[in-house]
This record gives sequence, structure tokens and C-alpha cells, in this order.
Amino acid sequence: MNRYAENLPAMNSRQPQKTLRQTIFWRIGEEIPKKLAWTLMFLSIAVPIILWWIVSNTGLIPPLFLPTPIQVWNAFQRLLQTGDLQKDIAYSLFRVITGFLLAAIISIPLGTLMGSFASIRALLEPIIGIVRYMPAPAFIPLLILYFGLGETPKIMLIFIGTLFFNTLMVMDAVKFVPKELLETTYTLGGVRKQVLLQVIFPFILPNIIDACRVNMAASWNLVIVSELVAATEGLGRRISVAQRYLKTDEIFAGLIVIGLIGLIIDILFRLLLRVTCKWASD
Repeated sequence: MNRYAENLPAMNSRQPQKTLRQTIFWRIGEEIPKKLAWTLMFLSIAVPIILWWIVSNTGLIPPLFLPTPIQVWNAFQRLLQTGDLQKDIAYSLFRVITGFLLAAIISIPLGTLMGSFASIRALLEPIIGIVRYMPAPAFIPLLILYFGLGETPKIMLIFIGTLFFNTLMVMDAVKFVPKELLETTYTLGGVRKQVLLQVIFPFILPNIIDACRVNMAASWNLVIVSELVAATEGLGRRISVAQRYLKTDEIFAGLIVIGLIGLIIDILFRLLLRVTCKWASD
């Protein structure tokens, strides 16, 4: 009995470590070691590429439908050498950034006001709720009719497709501002303008950045749609032309470039959140 009691602490000290190893993937709301995180992120990219390489080199799927990674890389280099890829990226980026910034300039203050004042919310939420269910690409015929085939309809499509969702996401963020925080501000002599600019807006700033990060993906989807319909430059146009001439390798190259640009933009938003909202990113 005494011998068992002597070994009991040692068994107890080993048990948590064993449990830790078994449950490291399944901790709700807890971080994992950085080394493991980087390994998993590497695998999330490496495994699909390896599977793609294996399947495409077996010959089971014709190259017309699934080119090999080498063929896609050659197509990427070919587009770089001709300068077409750089020009297409520049046009698509210009359209996305312009349309998204216009939407953000309006949606952020509008969403903040709707979340702060029930009167403004009651006035605007019904019409915004109706319009946001209208698919943005459905506005393309009207935009072409009103603005022609230049840059304006493409930018306006991104503006329309981003504005309403961004507004409602910002509005919802205001709901989570603690009432006690507002009451304390008023008690200390704060006025309405100070509550909006110095209490509510700083509190919801992390949510605003997250909302913009999410809706930026929608902007990229919309610019590709607009370029497929009516454009002479842009990544969407490049994919459309490649499809017309059965250049599947260029289609894959265009899709990968779009994904990489989206990843870079997402990382920039995360860095912006970490720099401007250190209290929320820690």
C-alpha cells in the first residue's frame, strides 16, 4: 500500500502531460504552439499542391482539363514576360481598391450611426435589408446602360456589392458596446460627440477592420465577374480569354494569382489590426 502511495505522485505528474499531447488539437479557445501552427499552415498549402502534381502526372485526366503544376508555372512565366499579367493585376487592383474605399467611406460612418441611434436604424435598415438581397451582378446591365463600358460600371458594381453588407456588419458591432461604458462616459461629463468618437468608434474599430477584411473577398469576386462581362484588361478578362482558346494552364495561373493577392491583402488587414488595435489582437 505504501509503495503504491509513493508512486502515485509520479503517475499524477505524468498524466497531465499525456492528456496535453492527446488534446492539443481540440482545445476550445486556446492557442497551439507556434511551431505546430506553422507546420499546419505549410501542410495546408503543400498537401493540395502535391496531390495536384500526382493526379495531373498520372495521365488519368487530360492536360486540357487539369494541367500539371509545371505547365501552369510556364504559363505564369509566359504572361509575365509579355507584360500582360502585370497590366491585368494593376487594372483589377485599381478597380477593387477604388470601389472598396468608396464603400468603406460611406458604410463605416453610416453603420456606426445606425448602431448608435435607433431612429436612424429604423429609417434605413429596412431599405438596406431589401437591397442587400439583390445580387450585385444583376445590376451589371443597368450599370452598363447608365455608365457605358469604361471603368465606372466596374467600380460601381464593387461599391454596390460591398456597401450594404459592410454597413450592417458595422451596425451590429455597435450593439456589443457595453451600456455601462456609455453611462460612465455621460456621468463623467461626456457629450454625444465624445461618446461617438472617443468611446463607440474606438471600441468597434477591431470589428470594422474584420468586416472590411471579410468584404474585401466579396470585392474580388465582383471585380472578376465584371471583367468577365465587359473589360479589355484585368484578371477576369485574362481568364475569359484563356477559356475561349482552351488555355487551361493560363486559367489556373490566373486563379492562383487571384488567390495569392487575396492572401496578401488578408495578411495586410491582420497587420493593420495588430498595429492599430493592440488591445484586441493580443
